[in-house]
Amino acid sequence: MGELLRNWRQRRRLTQFDLAEMAEVSTRHVSFIETGRSLPSRALLLRLADRLDVPLRERNQLMTAAGLAPMYAERSLDDPALREAHAAIEMVLYGHEPHPALAVDRHWNLIMHNRAVAPLLAGIPDFLLARPSNVLRVSLHPEGLAPRIINLGEWRAHLLHRLRHLADTTRDPFLSTLYDELAAYPCDDPYDESELSASAHVAVPFRVRSEFGDLAFISTITVFGTPLEVTLSELAIESFFPADAATAQAMRAFGASLEPAQFAGH
Repeated sequence: MGELLRNWRQRRRLTQFDLAEMAEVSTRHVSFIETGRSLPSRALLLRLADRLDVPLRERNQLMTAAGLAPMYAERSLDDPALREAHAAIEMVLYGHEPHPALAVDRHWNLIMHNRAVAPLLAGIPDFLLARPSNVLRVSLHPEGLAPRIINLGEWRAHLLHRLRHLADTTRDPFLSTLYDELAAYPCDDPYDESELSASAHVAVPFRVRSEFGDLAFISTITVFGTPLEVTLSELAIESFFPADAATAQAMRAFGASLEPAQFAGH
């Protein structure tokens, strides 16, 4: 447990003194915990994990390593206990139509999407869409969306930057492996990540060729604000908004062809 705690402190680039001040304990106490000379109470361990912004899944690991019972449940999204959360996700996704929106897990595997996403995935090979379908892989794979993305270099740099940051902060080996895979995909439009900060855009756009013509979107990420369950804490909804008038008009035309959505949140 002490080694795990020290690793998280170092990832956050904090000294023992920094963490002690944040948790309102002595530096000596933090040192004793990290070296195994002292075991913290459940309350103190939770406070330390909170100050270090440790994800709920990893807080359970800290608890187990300290000989304590895990505190945060992990359920399937289909579990009856998550019925209201499931309905809320559907309301966000379908309420965002006619614009695309999708929900992903901690590894960026697709959980759910609204009907505006399907046309963008038309023609993508089954091996990329088979569950668990990874949206980052679908985006950058040479047989996926990559050939259709107009600003592939810029969008690729943006996605790789996000993925590397997430891999660095979580130290999740899956994300590190995924980063290496995606970074190795060919790209005829190389784009240095440092150029993103010098871009003239207010946000990195996603420009893609589709059956509706050339579309441009900017996106937002939505997460549950106060999750106390592992699955919910790791779930994110990415919503895409038109970045120009032509895209807005095309999506309105698509929306006019949709029947009213039927989902659990109704």
